[in-house]
Amino acid sequence: MATHVFRIDGMHCGSCALLVDDTVEELPGVRASRTSVKKARADVDFDPARTSAADIVAAITALGYTASIAS
Repeated sequence: MATHVFRIDGMHCGSCALLVDDTVEELPGVRASRTSVKKARADVDFDPARTSAADIVAAITALGYTASIAS
C-alpha cells in the first residue's frame, strides 16, 4: 500500500469532498480516501500495482475539479 496526497482545487463544500471520496474509493486497489475541503487535499491509500496516482488524478479531474499529486 502507498499513501499519496493530492491537491484539489474547486471544492466548495462537504458534498464536494464526499463526491471525491466516493469516486476515488471505487477505483480498483483504493483502500481509503480522506478529503478535506478546508485543506484542499485528499489523502489516498491505494495499491500502486492496481491503480496509479495518475488514475486517481484523472478520476478527480473528471468530476470537474483541478487535481495534482502533492506528494
